[in-house]
Amino acid sequence: MKRKHKRLLFVAAGMAALGIAAGLIISAFDENLVFFFSPTELQARETRPDQRIRIGGLVEEGSVSKEADGVTVRFRVTDLTASLQVVYKDLLPDLFREGQGVVAEGKLRADGVFEATEVLAKHDENYMPREVADALRKSGQWKGQAGDAKADAPNVTETAK
Repeated sequence: MKRKHKRLLFVAAGMAALGIAAGLIISAFDENLVFFFSPTELQARETRPDQRIRIGGLVEEGSVSKEADGVTVRFRVTDLTASLQVVYKDLLPDLFREGQGVVAEGKLRADGVFEATEVLAKHDENYMPREVADALRKSGQWKGQAGDAKADAPNVTETAK
């Protein structure tokens, strides 16, 4: 085999190896990717039964109930347009309460109930996760505590001129 052909074969093998490596990386990334949806967006989308997703919104007033086992909690998450039943089998964060922002990660069951594996609550009265605030604003139903879109944006800073 000529030297030129050997070099071409080596380059082709290298490109094939890079293609396989890129495919494996993209496959691993897709399996670990977690999407965020409001209840309205989730109703409009189709999800795989094994797909991990995040939902966010406000904990609906009067919807929190504990089951007899003392660990399982049921509540509804709303974006003020639609709501979704959530079941969680663990201890809730200390700051979890009705009417407050929450993000839950888990899977949507076939019966339409969201089975959460993790629940995150806001950490003080002036903060709502940016994803939740944006989703609620996008629904047109919520503008923040002061009626101002910037009032609850956690990372927005204004500079004095």
